[in-house]
Amino acid sequence: MNNTTAPAFTHHTDLASERLGGRTLFCTDDFFAGKENLLKPGRGIFIPDKYTDRGKWMDGWESRRKRTEGNDWCIIQLATPGKIYGVDIDTNHFIGNHPPYASIEAVNHPPTENIDFENVHWKVILPKSPLLPGAQNFYEVNDHTIYTHLKLHIHPDGGVARLKVYGEIYKDWTTVDGREILNLAAATNGAKAILCNDMFFSHMENLIMPGRGVNMGDGWETKRNRTPGNKDWVIVRLAHKGKIEKILVDTGHFKGNYPDSCLIEGCNIAYKDENKLDSDGIEWTVILPQSKLSADHEHFFEDEIEHKGPFTHVRLSIFPDGGVSRMRLWGRIK
Repeated sequence: MNNTTAPAFTHHTDLASERLGGRTLFCTDDFFAGKENLLKPGRGIFIPDKYTDRGKWMDGWESRRKRTEGNDWCIIQLATPGKIYGVDIDTNHFIGNHPPYASIEAVNHPPTENIDFENVHWKVILPKSPLLPGAQNFYEVNDHTIYTHLKLHIHPDGGVARLKVYGEIYKDWTTVDGREILNLAAATNGAKAILCNDMFFSHMENLIMPGRGVNMGDGWETKRNRTPGNKDWVIVRLAHKGKIEKILVDTGHFKGNYPDSCLIEGCNIAYKDENKLDSDGIEWTVILPQSKLSADHEHFFEDEIEHKGPFTHVRLSIFPDGGVSRMRLWGRIK
């Protein structure tokens, strides 16, 4: 598969995202543009008149023109172990300098600071495949083994703007003590924002990303709604069914556009019934009653929690509209 229409697998989590914790560890050559750009958000930008002392500034990973045998490659550590369903090798703005082909190998290796990547057993998950210039090159991955590291090969050299690795986060829940408090709404634990009624300005996935938002664009923000009594909402699948003990709703950076108040509800359903979440067939239980919010502030709730669950999904409603940077739901698995 190689086309410009985003396939279904792009609805999964980008396991290589820098924001989630993905890292580029090593590359053979990044003379023109640093390997770190590969995992940044978006598709990369182009500034016509920007140059460095090595040549044209490019928002991606770009190696020099190869004059010897072989090809260039880059090793990526995924943010978390996971099953990979597809990749996007994006050559945006790389027109006369894109690699004509790329391939990807993968390995599942225990975390350690010093991995001898020359002696690990790499497995091909994407054979040598053609790349279009200035385009998103989508390829489905049928090997759903759990992997931790990738090796992106470009043949023979050139520039790639971004690499997205879409898949499902894997966490071994058998190692988690039921008494342990953890963030059940953390993307790094496997939580997923799956449905909302509006995300005009910024994506719902930002709500469950690590860290605090870096700016107003790094949150979930809906458009201005003029309907009296309006509320906007987003539904998050928890990383694991659990009981919620403590809540954080962070309106960081949202100053003139934060919601007036919020409400959090939960339900306990099978994943196969997620297609019913936007219908009246789901019974929602109030976790946090409608509570006032303020600008650019971390709001913690503990005593205010009415029902702890256990829940599999939560729905955050904001009144009447606006932006929320992060939501944390700490609790115990059940």
